[in-house]
Amino acid sequence: MKRLRLKMIRNDLENIPEHTLPEGYLFRFFEKGDEQTWARIETLVDEFDSEEAALERFSAEFGEHLEEMTKRCLFIENEKGEAIATTTAWYGDLRGKIEGRIHWVGVIPEYQGRGLAKPLLSEAMNILKHHHETAYLTSQTTSYQAINMYLNYGFEPYVIEPTCDEAWTLMEEVLEGKIISE
Repeated sequence: MKRLRLKMIRNDLENIPEHTLPEGYLFRFFEKGDEQTWARIETLVDEFDSEEAALERFSAEFGEHLEEMTKRCLFIENEKGEAIATTTAWYGDLRGKIEGRIHWVGVIPEYQGRGLAKPLLSEAMNILKHHHETAYLTSQTTSYQAINMYLNYGFEPYVIEPTCDEAWTLMEEVLEGKIISE
């Protein structure tokens, strides 16, 4: 499948779908020193070719904001206390103003399909709700299952350039008949 970047927006943070973690898992916030944990997860979900590249990106995006990360970056731990998923309830400039941002959602492959992504997204959106009125995210067409989940969470396509039209046309084709509403 052609990999095209796309953006989605949610114009309010009301009525966030609530999903709880399955038994044996728990949420925890980022702690100083978790940079390597974040890099490991994001590398395992193929966002980066190496943990070194992930650490470089982490440093560039969050290095000056470690204190804020302790309130906005989530991990899910398994029953052994190992971090196996992460996302950040971050922010960015979209539409000329600072808006909430769901950023770097990742569940390591051996834990995908275990009902972790929806609780992770619910928790992150509830954090965003305390700081922002709206939210956005970026993704890519190869993450069509995640895009389906985001649509079910009230995010909508944000079309601002020709490649967006191409990406959303592809998503309509891929998701046709596969969209599962909540």
